[in-house]
Amino acid sequence: MGGRGGSRRHFSPERLKDLSQTAREALRKADEPQRRSVFISFASEDLDEVNLLRGQAKNEGSAFDLIDRSLQEPYDSDRAEYIKQGIRQRINQSSVTLVYLSSDTVNSKWVDWEIRESVRLGKGVIGVYKGNAPPERLPAALQEIKANIVPWTHEAIADAIERASRERK
Repeated sequence: MGGRGGSRRHFSPERLKDLSQTAREALRKADEPQRRSVFISFASEDLDEVNLLRGQAKNEGSAFDLIDRSLQEPYDSDRAEYIKQGIRQRINQSSVTLVYLSSDTVNSKWVDWEIRESVRLGKGVIGVYKGNAPPERLPAALQEIKANIVPWTHEAIADAIERASRERK
């Protein structure tokens, strides 16, 4: 009975170097924050603050990286269904809705609807506030879903976006 021994692969030094490089790149990519599509919901009075948040996310050294799917300018229409259709499309392209919280947010005619629509579409929702504490009054929908509310720091936002994306329905 003759038998064959197990075959062993022998790699050239060049092939081993290529495999090692490929493994290092895969590990590096696993440690990088993943880009997430994010819809930013906010009161129109907070546009300057939200633009600052958008700018920070674009910085190369930012701890969070997002693809902003929110409206850059408000829809120029009084037709509620037309506006909802456009917003719904943007929310649908996102994995997470980030609600910028200020004292004006609770009075927005759209923020509460955007939160509810995000939940209905199975998206993660987080709240972000600037300063030492969130505003005293929050949108009802945000309170009802017990959304994660975090301070405006790169690490807190990045962690909240990632967690909300993983936990979405």
